[in-house]
Amino acid sequence: MTSSDIQKLRELTSAGVMDCKKALEEAGGDFDKAVSVIREKGISKMEKRSGRVTGAGLVHTYAHNERVGVVLELRAETDFVVRSEPFRELIHGLAMHIAAMAPENTEELLEQPFIKDQSKSIKDLITELTASVGEKVEVGQFYRIAV
Repeated sequence: MTSSDIQKLRELTSAGVMDCKKALEEAGGDFDKAVSVIREKGISKMEKRSGRVTGAGLVHTYAHNERVGVVLELRAETDFVVRSEPFRELIHGLAMHIAAMAPENTEELLEQPFIKDQSKSIKDLITELTASVGEKVEVGQFYRIAV
């Protein structure tokens, strides 16, 4: 295990340096296993945060070819996280996904594979962001209008 392995794992997962080091140690240096370890820990961290209140949020609008419009509310615990670049990237990606896939409700949205990476569900993306920013993140409400 080298510092470049730790850095590569950190870039891939957005986990902290010490979390990456521990995951690599736990996985015996196996990079793929270390990614799995971090994702599992991200899920457990998310479960610990499930009772927290998401008191901050952003409303994002997206229009596709002036024919489909989306208004999306994504929430987090603090304004600091809401204003971060990873949060803004996620809300934009989710709005584009809603425009393309037309989910009926939040539950359906969370289970859909993400249009930009079919290997991950929307729920996986939110779990990854929760793990990287250390706060509960959740989809509030959304509206999709098509003409």
